[in-house]
Amino acid sequence: MQGQDNGPAAADLIVLGSGAAGLAAAVTASYHGLKVLVVEKEDRFGGASAISGGTIWIPGNRQAVGAKLDASLTAARTYLGNMIGNGIDQQLVDTFLARGEEALAFLEEKSELKFKVRPVSPDYHMELGGASDGGRALEVLEYDGSRLGERFGELRKPPEGMLLFGGMMVNRADIQHFLNARRSWASLRHCLKLLIRYAGDRLRHDRGTRLVVGNALIARLARSAFDLGVDLRLGLKTKALIEERGEIRGIVVDTPSGVREIRARAGVIFATGGFGASSEAGRWRPGTGSSHRSMSPAGNIGDGLELAASAGAVLGQDLVSNFYWAPVSVLTHEDGREEKFPHLVTDRAKPGLIAVNRLGRRFVNEADSYHRFVLAMLADPEANSPCHLICDSRAIGAYGLGLARPSPASNAALIRQGYLLKADSIEALARQIGIAPQALRETVGRYNAGAVRGDDPEFGKGSSSYNRSMGDAAHGPNPCLAPVAQAPFYAVKLVTGDLGSARGIRTDAHARALDAAGAPIPGLYAVGNDMNSIMNGTYPGPGITLGPALTFGYIAALDAVDRMKQLR
Repeated sequence: MQGQDNGPAAADLIVLGSGAAGLAAAVTASYHGLKVLVVEKEDRFGGASAISGGTIWIPGNRQAVGAKLDASLTAARTYLGNMIGNGIDQQLVDTFLARGEEALAFLEEKSELKFKVRPVSPDYHMELGGASDGGRALEVLEYDGSRLGERFGELRKPPEGMLLFGGMMVNRADIQHFLNARRSWASLRHCLKLLIRYAGDRLRHDRGTRLVVGNALIARLARSAFDLGVDLRLGLKTKALIEERGEIRGIVVDTPSGVREIRARAGVIFATGGFGASSEAGRWRPGTGSSHRSMSPAGNIGDGLELAASAGAVLGQDLVSNFYWAPVSVLTHEDGREEKFPHLVTDRAKPGLIAVNRLGRRFVNEADSYHRFVLAMLADPEANSPCHLICDSRAIGAYGLGLARPSPASNAALIRQGYLLKADSIEALARQIGIAPQALRETVGRYNAGAVRGDDPEFGKGSSSYNRSMGDAAHGPNPCLAPVAQAPFYAVKLVTGDLGSARGIRTDAHARALDAAGAPIPGLYAVGNDMNSIMNGTYPGPGITLGPALTFGYIAALDAVDRMKQLR
């Protein structure tokens, strides 16, 4: 619902932002009796969460216990300690571990949010003590978007490159079925079922209503919020906070009829998504350069952080990384519009593919996590950024490459537009990329010699359980390795990119924003990417942003509920 009627004059609690953290807070607070207003400045709700993978990382969850998977909080605490190191905020980490399952159980029992545990979903740093092969990551169940009614059209759509046939969403399991459709009757049947439903959806909607990953996560939370009476207003920009006697008591918003106040006795929860798309973001990511691309929604410009700072809130300092990294490829359309594709799980780990830098050399284990991949680019940006993914015809036919689809799809348009490079020899491909042909030939030769044996002595591609889980389970002896040998050969350029910002407002264990003295500011909360990363800018596993987002959204709401009781 757009903000044309200017919104209510007051609420018990205001939530700024409509991503997973904000909606989890709204659902929790509304369930406990508060009148909640969610204010979203964009004309679509869902934020970065809506275009995310929809996975949450919450150790000790009851699904893992029931499936007899790793549910040890002690091991998880050890892993996070090893991962984060000296920058750890032990109070926040311990709160997350102690209350993550509590938050998840509440949201699954009291809302439409539903997850299933991944039996095999290794952490991103399996070399560290306390790492786990499965049980900590959960994926959201698919959802029927038509249940949102008229508000389905207000849900943020995923980027074009992450949709099939212009509007069909798929998750990791669906992608695997499409890749196996020509060799498995079960996979073919699964794909046909999806296609038939999608065809029916397009008769009534501008895209498919079968929602998965981040869209399903947000749709489930939004439906629950609407059912509880949460008022979600779109297109309202917050200009200032209302501060009285040192407490935050509401906001000042721009409306079509002018500036107005909206009061909230319990306070304001900031969940505006951080500053990944800010024009000032570059100063916080040295070494990335002008080619860097963020996957953050255009509205995530840090205005929420600035508002909180105006009330005395302080931001985190000295994080390991100020952003959650991911390599990105960019297609520039004829009209100048850019289409960005984050290379997360679909191609880098597959056999028959390598990454090379400007010198024509490999520089990274391609099957490591997206965050680690970009850290390798930034370790020597002069040589490694941008870089190119290179594969042969067998690999692109089986798995695709970025926006390029696997066989039998035609990628001629991508070649014509310059996104996908194609050549009949490795040397010719090197010349198209702009690197020395001999260097690339030698690199491919070294890689191929080991790939035939299923071994990568240079970078260990396929050596960890995480690597192998991202490869092709049907390919052996190493699911991540095959020679780059069958012409023609292909390449796609990668630049550094990010999924959002990690640096945010410092908080205590109740998600209350802290001032310069370390004291909580009454009535001011920060969650999601507005909250300083409890992982200190590291990336331990899949869903490590959404897991804490749901948990601390829940915690912030309960603190606001308690605050409201004291005010009555």
